[in-house]
Amino acid sequence: MNKRILKRIDFPLVLATLGILLMSLVVIGSATHINADDAKRFAFVERQGLFALIDICIVIFLLNFDYKSLAGYGQKLYIFNLLMLIAVMAFGHSALGAQRWIALGPVNIQPSEFSKIIMIVSIAAMLEDKIGELNTVADLLPIALYIGVPFILVLKQPDLGTSLVFLAIFFVMIFVAGIRIRILLGIFGAGLFMMPIMWHFLKDYQKMRLMVFLDPNVDPLGSGYHIIQSKIAIGSGMLTGKGLFEGTQSQLNFLPENHTDFIFAVVGEELGFIGATVLLLLYLIVLWRGIFIALEASDVFGRLLAIGVTSMFAFHILVNVGMTTGIMPVTGIPLPFMSYGVSSLTTNLLAIALLLNIRLREQKLSF
Repeated sequence: MNKRILKRIDFPLVLATLGILLMSLVVIGSATHINADDAKRFAFVERQGLFALIDICIVIFLLNFDYKSLAGYGQKLYIFNLLMLIAVMAFGHSALGAQRWIALGPVNIQPSEFSKIIMIVSIAAMLEDKIGELNTVADLLPIALYIGVPFILVLKQPDLGTSLVFLAIFFVMIFVAGIRIRILLGIFGAGLFMMPIMWHFLKDYQKMRLMVFLDPNVDPLGSGYHIIQSKIAIGSGMLTGKGLFEGTQSQLNFLPENHTDFIFAVVGEELGFIGATVLLLLYLIVLWRGIFIALEASDVFGRLLAIGVTSMFAFHILVNVGMTTGIMPVTGIPLPFMSYGVSSLTTNLLAIALLLNIRLREQKLSF
């Protein structure tokens, strides 16, 4: 790596990200080792670790390219994104009641994960020339339609969680682009008004998730089972936790999806309040650096990219931790860098690459 690049690296962001990745490998190992024979006991850790190393190499390689060049590819990336999401509907395979994955050799990729980072780049490129011009609903309509198409394609999979991530990114980015507050409040008001109508368009399992959010005991052995077991796991960890490989809810398979969506519950049970706090502090550093990089960006495009990435991370962390602790409905959103999954891991590290790239070029450098 170029020495001048090395001097400009945002080390707090890098170290926080690496800290979460290392914590992830340890917790994934603890959560999954009991479900396989000796030869494959740590297969999940090995796979996640391998792809983490590959992704880190990609991040380092991408630092040599100026992020500003992405602005010219916004439309092409958008079209590629639509084709990718349509391909999932046509050729994807189903798992856990949703058609979200495409097999590429030995690897199953989830295009909706990559779609998030593509949409951040596409929306940033579109909004770059509209700063201060979002004064009416008519001004906002083309952008809403722009994000609406991939939003519907992802929602059809069905993947409500990722669809909500799109909305979170969209609202934060148009806020930074200077949309009038009264328009934003009007949108939220209209959304609240539409909720009773939207209820009728939800699938039965989505309705049940909202019902068990209010009272998990409505379906304690079905839709409410995940959250009940998650809260038991986190509560039983107390201050210092039960220790790695010692969490009863996780090790005895009471806690479903303990290496993916509900990995925070494993942290709470085995590492306790202290371990969960350390993890949340690492996330706080990532979000802090993301906001700092957005504020210090040398151009509008970079600022929009950075705030889009940061809002994506913030929404994932808030919703995932919220659902595992019972203060938000279960939506199947992974915890960044912690949850097992190649597509999610790669997307998040590409997002970190964007932040580092923007930070590197806050001042013009010679490469």
